[in-house]
Amino acid sequence: MVSPYDIEEIFPNDPVSVRLPRRQPGSTAQSLAVTLVADYTLRTRAWLPSASVVALLEEAGIGNGAARTAISRLSRSRILESARDGRYSSYRLTTAAATDLSAGGAWIARFGTRTEPWDGYWTLVSFSFPQDERGRRRVLRGELRWLGFAPLYDALWVSPDAPNPVVKQRLTTTSTGTMTMFRARQVDLAPPAGRNPIDAWDLAAIATRYDTFIRHWEPRLPHILAGQVSGAAAVHARTEVMDAYRRFPLIDPELPIELMPADWPRARARKVFVTVYDGLAAPAQDHVRALVTRFSDAPCDEIRAHSTAEMADAGEAS
Repeated sequence: MVSPYDIEEIFPNDPVSVRLPRRQPGSTAQSLAVTLVADYTLRTRAWLPSASVVALLEEAGIGNGAARTAISRLSRSRILESARDGRYSSYRLTTAAATDLSAGGAWIARFGTRTEPWDGYWTLVSFSFPQDERGRRRVLRGELRWLGFAPLYDALWVSPDAPNPVVKQRLTTTSTGTMTMFRARQVDLAPPAGRNPIDAWDLAAIATRYDTFIRHWEPRLPHILAGQVSGAAAVHARTEVMDAYRRFPLIDPELPIELMPADWPRARARKVFVTVYDGLAAPAQDHVRALVTRFSDAPCDEIRAHSTAEMADAGEAS
């Protein structure tokens, strides 16, 4: 599993207030540790005994040594802060990390809830870089992708959304070349000359990703709703479904439903996600609390599994 709270993907190139683990193919102990700590202490920043974090990581298949190394590195990176009581240490999220993780979680939780109709206008960004600035060109393309744009042509990127202050600020601070942004409606041209801006996205591939997600998780819903998934299995499944679902806002930035093929599966995928993630919150929380009590006599009331609605509200509060 990979952390659903991978801020270097969700917030690339931010000033380094905290340095979260870089996303890599496959699982990493650091990203999984961030996921597990955030999933159950994000709202309260509760202290967790280091042994309990290690135990959670071991349940996820991370070795004891790798788990301890991951916790130490997260502390050095200012994602976790530590406290000691004699021989024993505890950790919690730093304020800066919790703020960034709340924003990323809200972005995921709100995905698929847009109701306002599309106004028919596209935002276009055209840019130019010197030939020797290929690295910066790649950085800008990555930023545009995160902001919901896609390449209609090599140096002309499009988005159906109006530019907000965040988009303007991030593009201004990212680019060292020249750039032009404007809003316009498409004028249809006869084929083969005309290209619809929506073709900048591979809708067939996106639909396949949605369908794969739905086919994997929908058959599990009766067992989850019947309370038949508990313990470490609930924690594992909850992390896994978040890891899979959090990718959709990047590949389908809530493209206007007016332009989507019939029966676009975004809403169905969201319903499946919410049912799994929220449906497993209570048993996963019980398991994490029970595990923590093995290493601490302190009350576990601040260990709380958040729902998708709480994630969305937390983003508004921050």
